[in-house]
Order: sequence, then structure tokens, then C-alpha cells
Amino acid sequence: IRDVYKRQLLGCATALAGVATAAAGPVGFVAFVAGPIARRLVPGRGAALPHAALTGALIVLVADLGAQHLLPSVQLPVGVVTSIIGAPYLLLLLARANRGGSGG
Repeated sequence: IRDVYKRQLLGCATALAGVATAAAGPVGFVAFVAGPIARRLVPGRGAALPHAALTGALIVLVADLGAQHLLPSVQLPVGVVTSIIGAPYLLLLLARANRGGSGG
């Protein structure tokens, strides 16, 4: 029965992240993934906000450059590229948290 609850919580968390992304826009999705990425990249327990802000800015910069230059004849919206980058990572984080027992 615990596995059923964990799966339901994982599904609920994924749905809530999707709803938040739909409401705020795909570029705002960077806020969900910038903090966890910054924690993995920067060792130590210092202030996470400056690192997360710089990581978020770097993600948007890379997504914008990719959106402009990925296809030579088409300029993609930056939100599409941001979602392509961020969504799999967020799902990976949710799966790891669920597997480690800290996801509910």
C-alpha cells in the first residue's frame, strides 16, 4: 500500500509542477530546477540563492541561444527549449526523491 501512496504522491507532484508551469509560463519553470542544479554544482552549505540565480540565468541564456540558433531557418520560443531542458531534470529529481524515501 505504501508504494501506491508514493506513486500517487509522485503523480500529484508532477501534475502540480505541470499546472504551475502552465500558469507561470515555461520560462518561469527555470525557478523549479535552478535551485537543485545549483546545489549539485556548488559544494558546501553556503547561501544557495546567489548560486541558484546565476544557474537560472545561465539556463535561460543557453536556452535562448539554442532557440535562436538550433534550427537555422526557424526561431523557436525560448520557453520550448527551457521546458525541454528542465522537464526531464525535474522528473529525474522527483524520481530520485521518491526512491530515496524523501518524496513522501
